[in-house]
Amino acid sequence: MSEIVILSGSPSETSRSELVLKYLGTLLKKEGFSVTHLSVRDVRQEDLFLGKFDSPAIGEISALIHGAKGVIVGSPVYKAAYSGVLKALIDLLPQDVLRDTPVLPLMTGGSIAHLLALDYALKPLLATLKGQNLKGVYLVDSQIDKNQPEQPVIEEEVLQRLTKQLVYFTDIVNKQSEAVR
Repeated sequence: MSEIVILSGSPSETSRSELVLKYLGTLLKKEGFSVTHLSVRDVRQEDLFLGKFDSPAIGEISALIHGAKGVIVGSPVYKAAYSGVLKALIDLLPQDVLRDTPVLPLMTGGSIAHLLALDYALKPLLATLKGQNLKGVYLVDSQIDKNQPEQPVIEEEVLQRLTKQLVYFTDIVNKQSEAVR
């Protein structure tokens, strides 16, 4: 099983949230974590649209997430919330798939006006799956450069905030792993 699962709720291959999630995955790999990157785009549309709980792909995703030591979930903001396709996927997962798992929520949006979508939409959704929500990070699109995939966050203050949350996340993952031994 993967130590860290990164779940992208963006339906777009070229989204800024996807770019930041991949960047975080790179940082985690440099720290020695095994990382599995999942995207809602990897799930058959039929499974999501028809709510196929018994789909083998949904079963595999559930097992990966359930077995992870930590999960990062990211989504762009659509209409003051996470993407609908992310919700469709989450609706198919077991109610306790994140039980006692540290979860780092991340959202990107066009302006600071959607900042509260993180606290009032994504974090409550993840809490229903019994995840241990961290503070999370909200990034504005203008703080992300799509032409710099190796280091897409271009504002130093935002990069520091993102790095701090990632360190906090990995500290919790490591402490819980040590406690299990």
